[in-house]
Amino acid sequence: MKPQPTEALETVFRLESPRVIAAVARLVRDVGIAEELTQDALVAALQQWPRDGVPDNPGAWLMAAARRRAVDLIRRRENYARKLAEIGRDLPASTAPPEEPADPEDIDDDLLRLVFTACHPVLSAEARIALTLRLLGGLTTPEIARAFLVPEPTVAQRIVRAKRTLAAKNVAFEVPYGPDRAARLGSVLEVIYLIFNEGYAATAGDDWLRPGLCEDALRLARVLGALMPKEPEVHGLTALLEFQASRTAARTGPGGEPVLLRDQNRRRWNRMLIARGITALDHAHAVTGSGAPGPYVLQAAIGACHATAYTYDETDWPRIATLYGLLAARAPSPVVELNRVVAVSMADGPAPALALVDALAAEPALRDYHLLPSVRGDLLQRLGRTAEARTEFERAASLARNERERTLLTRRAEEAAR
Repeated sequence: MKPQPTEALETVFRLESPRVIAAVARLVRDVGIAEELTQDALVAALQQWPRDGVPDNPGAWLMAAARRRAVDLIRRRENYARKLAEIGRDLPASTAPPEEPADPEDIDDDLLRLVFTACHPVLSAEARIALTLRLLGGLTTPEIARAFLVPEPTVAQRIVRAKRTLAAKNVAFEVPYGPDRAARLGSVLEVIYLIFNEGYAATAGDDWLRPGLCEDALRLARVLGALMPKEPEVHGLTALLEFQASRTAARTGPGGEPVLLRDQNRRRWNRMLIARGITALDHAHAVTGSGAPGPYVLQAAIGACHATAYTYDETDWPRIATLYGLLAARAPSPVVELNRVVAVSMADGPAPALALVDALAAEPALRDYHLLPSVRGDLLQRLGRTAEARTEFERAASLARNERERTLLTRRAEEAAR
């Protein structure tokens, strides 16, 4: 039985829009126009699919529709002859254009081009990340705002201005080389990291996991690892994502509900991904040499502590707390400090950790961050202060925007009251 047109279109667009935008941007050389043409293809699908039925290959249909619009646009430009020479004068009649042969040595990847283009130095760091999350990750403005812990209008303005700046500066749609590539690498890594995190624990909606985002981020990290074998932070990020992805099957229950780390069945963790993570981390340490490890290498080392522990209680919590201390010194962040609190609570007990979390309460970036009261509620519950714990879990639930996470926190509030 074929899916309903609107249901199929929503799913296809969510999964395929980054690839479509990237492919069209390669043709029109403008990410803003590429996004508009992709939206036009979506409108065409909304008109045709309910009438004609869902195509056998809906993703290819959407890609072909967007490409046709790109070709039409190029033909209307004064320099269309040169553009058409690059892409061919005619598209195949089929709605599923044949894939170009893949060369394992070739880094000619549209998605990778899209990331590096959106991370061009003409944009601020915040704008680079917001734009790439929108284009590559298919995230909405509210989801990006949640990831940044900033207001939605701020993110919307960053995205609009970023598109205009790239167009005004005639930024090339390419993977840069030499010093230009190194200059953009930090932003690229951060973007990939945030995309993975959005897939790993969705900030909003009905689903706790969005595996497609995790797969895209992990694939891009692996591509970068092959592209930059001597960059320790690239391999650190790859190792971190391998470790995180290894837990995916154990992170949700039969009904899609979140399963906390301490309750996960570790036999369901993917040992192949853990092995890949260990290999990537070893490579990161090897190319780091005697230098200080970077933030992603440190986070990967934390991930390795979890991945190699057979049970939650056997986890090397003192080492994790130490690593978080190093991470906080290298890349200060209220969220890193909150994670360090959790490690300290397991290494030294809930009482000293509670003092640390209370000190974070004044942080503006954490004021509406649901995990702050969630962590505080957990500490209070372990200290036997159940009434206070319930209040904290209720506050956390009120701040959570993901329906699955909200349900989990509401349940924890109810359990604390028993």
